[in-house]
Amino acid sequence: MQVLHNQISNKELKKRMHEETEPRATISFYKYFQIDEPLMFRNELYLKFVEIDVFGRVYIASEGINGQISVPQNKKDAFREILYNAHPALNGIRLNEALDNDGKSFWVLRMRVRNKIVADGIDDLSFNPSNTGKYLSAKDYNKLSEQANTIVVDMRNSYEYEVGHFKNAIEVPAQTFREQLPMAVEMLKDYKDKNIVMYCTGGIRCEKASAYMLHNGFNNVYHIQGGIIEYVRQARQKELPVKFIGKNFVFDERLGERVTDEVIAKCHQCGEPSDRHTNCANQECHDLVIQCEKCAEEFIGCCSEQCKSVLLF
Repeated sequence: MQVLHNQISNKELKKRMHEETEPRATISFYKYFQIDEPLMFRNELYLKFVEIDVFGRVYIASEGINGQISVPQNKKDAFREILYNAHPALNGIRLNEALDNDGKSFWVLRMRVRNKIVADGIDDLSFNPSNTGKYLSAKDYNKLSEQANTIVVDMRNSYEYEVGHFKNAIEVPAQTFREQLPMAVEMLKDYKDKNIVMYCTGGIRCEKASAYMLHNGFNNVYHIQGGIIEYVRQARQKELPVKFIGKNFVFDERLGERVTDEVIAKCHQCGEPSDRHTNCANQECHDLVIQCEKCAEEFIGCCSEQCKSVLLF
């Protein structure tokens, strides 16, 4: 019987990953499309990914696929072919390769079937996530963002916005995407004829958000194709002005990719400039905080004196 999940300890897997000599690439991808048998689709894809040593997280639902993975550099072409051939809708799917890419971001493959690939809280059956706003390239975004009737909206969580965002972008101050969607509609309800430009890390949240805005009567809705990752790649490749400032938060061990030298956030403990995210060393807390190197040493990686005392007890 074929094994369709990992059976080796995380400690051993992490050790093996760090002992690898073949360089890896960190890649994110997503696609909204109808999957009739998500579990069967997941199982077939899992076996093929395991064969080429793919690590990472992949979520599959009836509405599509969402993945952040690492793959050996010499197997990138094989990975691309597997994905392209998994379903007609995936042929030519965009793959976003990480900016700071040492490939040491994952050490195990976890593939799960979920109700949705992005939890959105939407229960309106008439909502169609594939009816999205218009894609913007880096060049298109730079041009449109300069227009007076354009509003740029960050569709990421507050802790992501805090360390880096597009110039003049507004924050939708929520901790989850499901909270942000109705909040964004309410915040922008008086600007339905403005150019509404939405963005996120890799495109998956802002693409669904653009569809939701159209669903709620907004007329001129756009989103950056491939999110911040693809925008920065294009801007650097084509030597365009980079309008994103600071660090791009990412959901793997790195917790961030440096885009520009500006440090726009502050240490949550001492208030000094810092955009260094870390999880509290007290595992019972494990809160994500911004902590400078000095405070990390003083608090032994904890977010507070209380958590420090727990660790020292």
